[in-house]
Amino acid sequence: MSNSEISKFYVQKNIFCTGATGFMGKVLIEKLLRDCGELSKIYILVRTKKGVSPQQRYEKYINDVVFDRIRLKNPDLFKKIKVIKGDVTLNNLGLDANDEEELKENVNLVFHCAANVRFDLTLKEAVNFNLNGTFSVLRLAEKMKNLQVFVHVSTTYCHCKENVLEERYYSATENPFGIMEMVKTLNDETLEYITPKLLNDLPNTYALTKGLTENLVHSFNGKFPIVIARPSIVTAAWKDPLPGFVEGLNGPTGLLVAGAKGVLRSMHCNPNYPSESIPVDISINCIIALAHKKSITDDKDVLYCNMTNNGTNPITWGESLELGKKAFYEYPMSIALWYPDGSIKSNYFVHLWCVIFFHYLPAYFIDGLLFITGNKPFLVNVQKRISQGLKILQYYTTRKWTFENENFKKLTSEMNDIDKEIFYCDMSKINHEDYFRNYVFGIRQFIVKEKPEQLNNARSILRKLYILDRTVTCVLYGMLMLWIYNYFCQFFYTKI
Repeated sequence: MSNSEISKFYVQKNIFCTGATGFMGKVLIEKLLRDCGELSKIYILVRTKKGVSPQQRYEKYINDVVFDRIRLKNPDLFKKIKVIKGDVTLNNLGLDANDEEELKENVNLVFHCAANVRFDLTLKEAVNFNLNGTFSVLRLAEKMKNLQVFVHVSTTYCHCKENVLEERYYSATENPFGIMEMVKTLNDETLEYITPKLLNDLPNTYALTKGLTENLVHSFNGKFPIVIARPSIVTAAWKDPLPGFVEGLNGPTGLLVAGAKGVLRSMHCNPNYPSESIPVDISINCIIALAHKKSITDDKDVLYCNMTNNGTNPITWGESLELGKKAFYEYPMSIALWYPDGSIKSNYFVHLWCVIFFHYLPAYFIDGLLFITGNKPFLVNVQKRISQGLKILQYYTTRKWTFENENFKKLTSEMNDIDKEIFYCDMSKINHEDYFRNYVFGIRQFIVKEKPEQLNNARSILRKLYILDRTVTCVLYGMLMLWIYNYFCQFFYTKI
């Protein structure tokens, strides 16, 4: 690491990280410990969750598979992590006086990764987490005596009414401080009524509050150096900490799981539009490198970075689906309700027809059989959740944006050869077929929790589902042809 300029920057640094227990947060902490191991300390903000204390959550946290290499090679690195009890939804992050004082005295770098990425939150929920939480972190950062860089993790889709997204400041139509005050004042019924007016063609409260949050962060410009990192759709790891490492069912991951289990048969999408996604390890490498870059630049303005593909190594939604299908034929799920053979529909009404006939009718039929046999029906509710998810996602899969990303491209060109290897950000080197193969295998391992030794059985089940699917298809077409034949026969006999 001696020739790594980025690693040198982190020597003896004290870092404060929010969202450390999330998908991106885990990968960030692991990368910092493994490749910037001479840092001094990482403070991670952890809340009590479902009755489990922050310290208990930490014990489970460091035993996660994401930290396997550190745990095996250098477990002493975990001593550099200090748990800070707190919650971004609480006033002043819920910090006690001693912890707050320690952070103000010691922290050099802030990585604000905490955000609620659900698209179906109420306005109050989204504002409390994404806006109020960020404001609390910013006010704390303002008091930090040795702060060198504040990195805010945003999203490329926070200004999605624009057709071309540049790496710059966008003014919000609403005042973020006014929105925060309004949410504190108005009741839930009134907030529900005015939410559509506030969205103003934005798809959801997540996009609204992430855009407002960027404005909030920008309002602190000049008080300390700021980076706003905008990753696109964050997907499974390309290389580190493990190829295919993934958590959660957001975005493409949820679609892949539903497709692999045979419950997703149709998706409204333009197959020719680019699928703008970024592997989690590339996004984290970029965030770490951006903090270093901001520390050595004389530019006092906020540094924006759109972390997207943007034609570097393009792949469309249609190509992504085909590679995903190919991968889960190779690595099928042991538990699948039907043969995975869904497809993209560019026409919304064709998609709607397919949803009725291939999502809901089979679901009602199977739930009916379960009810008759004394078992608990579940598939209709599953399909309702899938339909709701598809309704939210189709905003993104039926539109095309251009993301300018010169700052993202410059990161790699400005690195020395050592840093290009350690903190790789070059999307052009990804082999999409290999990536999707690892992605689907990672879903089996990390989300569905299926073991590699179950693969042979899963493949056997897949073959049986294929035979069943084709048999049912032939029977249905046969019945349709027979009905048509009988209809025309009856028609001609009547005429005679």
